[in-house]
Amino acid sequence: MPYQRPPVKAPRLSGVALKAFVNTLERGGIGPSLVEKLLRDSGIDRWRELSAGDAPPLQHPLPPGAPPAEPQTPEAQAARAIAASPVVPKRETVAAFARAYRDGGTDPVAVVHRLHDAIDRLDSGEGRLGLFIARKPDEVLRAAEAAAERLRAGRPLSVLDGVPVVLKDELDLAGFPTTLGTTFRTEVAQADSTVAARLKAAGAVILGKANMQEIGINPVGLNPHHGAARNPWNRGHLTGGSSSGSGAVVAAGLCPVSIGADGGGSIRIPAALCGVVGLKATWGRIPETGVPPLCWNVAHVGPMGLTVDDVAAVYAMVAGSDGRDVAALQQPPHHLSGYEDGALKGVRLGLCTPHFEDADADVVARCREAVRALTDAGATVVEIPPPDLNSILWTHSCIILSEMTEAMLPQLKSRASVFGLDSRTNLALGRHFRATDFVHALRHRFRLTRELLALMADVDVIVTPTTASTAPLIPEAALPAGESNLPMADALMRFIRLANLTGCPALSVPAGFDGAGLPVGVHLMGRPYEEHLLLRLGRVVERATERRTPAIHVNVLP
Repeated sequence: MPYQRPPVKAPRLSGVALKAFVNTLERGGIGPSLVEKLLRDSGIDRWRELSAGDAPPLQHPLPPGAPPAEPQTPEAQAARAIAASPVVPKRETVAAFARAYRDGGTDPVAVVHRLHDAIDRLDSGEGRLGLFIARKPDEVLRAAEAAAERLRAGRPLSVLDGVPVVLKDELDLAGFPTTLGTTFRTEVAQADSTVAARLKAAGAVILGKANMQEIGINPVGLNPHHGAARNPWNRGHLTGGSSSGSGAVVAAGLCPVSIGADGGGSIRIPAALCGVVGLKATWGRIPETGVPPLCWNVAHVGPMGLTVDDVAAVYAMVAGSDGRDVAALQQPPHHLSGYEDGALKGVRLGLCTPHFEDADADVVARCREAVRALTDAGATVVEIPPPDLNSILWTHSCIILSEMTEAMLPQLKSRASVFGLDSRTNLALGRHFRATDFVHALRHRFRLTRELLALMADVDVIVTPTTASTAPLIPEAALPAGESNLPMADALMRFIRLANLTGCPALSVPAGFDGAGLPVGVHLMGRPYEEHLLLRLGRVVERATERRTPAIHVNVLP
């Protein structure tokens, strides 16, 4: 089968035109006909006619993976990742914080005071970056004081003790509402999500809740209520979404690690566009207890960080079953076996050349250099068949939009105007899918997962760009409402969707810069429960890639 990418045919709309378009979509009469035309023009009929064979409408059982060769506690794994982290000037990694605290160069209290000053400067006024939705500086300072006391006593809880971290406002943090980037979710969380609880138990200092795309429904990073999240490399450009603030805070130097959530690239897209590392682990690998449901079948939470070592350390601390999230119950222990081994002899890289090259020229060139770094370390390239992008597009779109619409249905029925116009566009599409479409999508997810697992018997990792372009310009004239730009969304999600559908782990790693100085990300997708291999390969790419500092950046360590 030759490589084919179906065009996404939809008008780019903003302002009055977008409002009129959304109102038409939501009404009876012509609305459903207009939605159906949009879907047909973008290839849904071909997908509806495509047989799923004998695939049932179930999640394909993921293979259990091999047991760890070197079992270790989460704390020991995190320490291992940080011990392997090199000293790099002006790179304020988790390792840099740990060393500064250990050597007495600073303490968490001094760091937090500097951070509060920096956040007040960067996230206020006309030049604000749109990083945070909620903060409680006094609580942050108390957490820093407790961490400083433990460090002075020589009893740190982990290598993360006293290290600043930020959570996407999609995870419960006790004492804060989990708004999902909306205005109508105001109930204060009474308990921490599992991820927040594990970070606190490790001593991390949580600075606050990061801005995000409203209900995570678009990959660009514009929010009509809290403002656009702006890219620290160039504030006139998008961060990507939906974990927009989570990517930007790391790039801006406010923390070495953050937590995002990913139902369709929402960790990996902003990681690529903001020049940081982002891990979407295997489905269920990191518990979603305390994460309001938006898209049950494709959702993940996970770490974003300045370096692969930072992401590996946080992954080690937050992964593993909590006994409550049903998707996380049956899985092998997570581990970092072989993590420091930069010799890649025997590792097979799956690459479909026409798919890999279906991106902007600078993106392809930088990602080719990343592949060269891996082959220079001993890996080999295996050409693989092209993906069925039309099936992947509609299978993923039907599942995620149907589930998000169901999750938001009470608000849609009572007052749809509480959502921004771009969210309402996607929710109108979600309401239009039929029950038969959803079952058809579940069957194709099973089929696509089965086919991917068979393909990965012959390769260890599949390599593509993360996004087909670097960070697009922010449509300033369309703010604050934003715009509907489905072709742009498709360019950002082109290489992303299959990992969400199948549940396979995927990592975005910085691979250099385009001619305008904007970051490029390379995407590594692996077999279930083989995050350790992706992180190992990510370190090789990282060490071969040029490092730069964003135009908007702070340093808080002396």
